[in-house]
Amino acid sequence: MPSIAGVNYLVRDVDEALAYFAGGLGFDVLEDDDSSGRRRVVVAPPESSGAALVLKLAETDEQRAAVGRQGGGVVLFFLETDDFERDHTRMRKAKVTFREEPRHEAYGTVAVFEDLYGNAWDLIQPA
Repeated sequence: MPSIAGVNYLVRDVDEALAYFAGGLGFDVLEDDDSSGRRRVVVAPPESSGAALVLKLAETDEQRAAVGRQGGGVVLFFLETDDFERDHTRMRKAKVTFREEPRHEAYGTVAVFEDLYGNAWDLIQPA
């Protein structure tokens, strides 16, 4: 069955984004290769079976304008965890900006946070 393996994620600076995702969010670096003359960096949460993020340098005016607005103002990504408190605490210590305090919903524990460019994410532990 087909699956989505990766999603292009527009960035202003690849090294800046790599530091954020690997350091702030604890993602693994799956690939960091520039042997083709164009750097390809792929990150994903540890042991993830979902889609990875391909950190794509914004090169055109249109792409640069989309950095931080890729979700059009709504939550763009859902970072699922099996231990909300552990990951929420780790992310706050890494200076990740949360827009709200954790809340308990019928579907799980959730809090919206911003990535380094302002895109909205849910950190969620399903019920």
